[in-house]
Amino acid sequence: MNGFGHGWGMGFGWLVPLLIVAVIYYLLQEKKEKKSDAQDILDKRYASGGIGTEEYEQKSQLLRKHG
Repeated sequence: MNGFGHGWGMGFGWLVPLLIVAVIYYLLQEKKEKKSDAQDILDKRYASGGIGTEEYEQKSQLLRKHG
């Protein structure tokens, strides 16, 4: 048994799980931001008078269902 591969694995073995957790966290944050962006746009359109109350409520409900 030579010690070449063993030392590398012990030193960087934590790197793969850390990268997996980081990618999952990034994807969850990205999804959360997209939902709030759509709702923010809808809120601004409603506040500016671009859409009526009925349309706002319908679209807001759809966002909550599918978001």
